[in-house]
Amino acid sequence: MLLVDTNVISELRRGRQADQGVVQLFGAAGREVFIPVQTIGELRQGVEKLKYRGDFPQALRLEAWFDSILKTFARRILEFDTECAQKWGVLMAPNNQNPVDKQIAAIALVYDLTVVTRNTDHFADTGVRLLNPFLADAPPSLPTI
Repeated sequence: MLLVDTNVISELRRGRQADQGVVQLFGAAGREVFIPVQTIGELRQGVEKLKYRGDFPQALRLEAWFDSILKTFARRILEFDTECAQKWGVLMAPNNQNPVDKQIAAIALVYDLTVVTRNTDHFADTGVRLLNPFLADAPPSLPTI
């Protein structure tokens, strides 16, 4: 089962221009995909930043998309509970960088999920399984001879 980071779920918003690796992942994984509650906060922050800047048309478009994500994943949003908080404290002790990503890592570790993200370096040394679905990030293949 998979726990998707904000950068992965946000890629779907690009529609036809979305990275095909991300599109394929969502098509193949189906209901095995979960999102952490932190992603809800980060997506809400994106909507609010647009409003704050006065870009209300874009904010309305983003909010409509965000509402669809909330409906689609309503039963697959994972909370940050006491057990996750304890695990997060352990993860933060040696290196306190990327605290939100370490909260996501804690959720993944507690629930035995693979974190799906483009920012794999943010999860280094957490012990979490990682998957970067972005084909654009894959090394170019060598030509066959």
